[in-house]
Amino acid sequence: MSKIDDLINETLSEEDEALLQSHGSEPGYIAQAFALFTGKLGWVMWLVAIAGLIFFVAAVYALYQVFTAEELIHALRWGVIAIIMVQLTVFLRGFMGMHFEANRVLREVKRLELRMVRMEGCGQ
Repeated sequence: MSKIDDLINETLSEEDEALLQSHGSEPGYIAQAFALFTGKLGWVMWLVAIAGLIFFVAAVYALYQVFTAEELIHALRWGVIAIIMVQLTVFLRGFMGMHFEANRVLREVKRLELRMVRMEGCGQ
């Protein structure tokens, strides 16, 4: 935990701590990953995950073809295809990772909004 986290925890009132505990702590990595497949963009994430799986399988097949090719030109062609498939897989994983991080930021913004509404309601 950083020094800023310690300062925030020291300034939280008992009500704020109870509120944070009632909403639970930040979900684990696996729960956050599966949360990508829900909500308004869930169908997009499913398509991206399926496409990534297809590209990965195609990359493995292309690599197999590289190592079993008898002629150099065939090995080079399959090697280029394998590189392209791996790059597409990495790109799609990065796309999902950006949404993963955006969800984390949005969750924190909502927590801040909740705290601000509570502060306004208390007249502070």
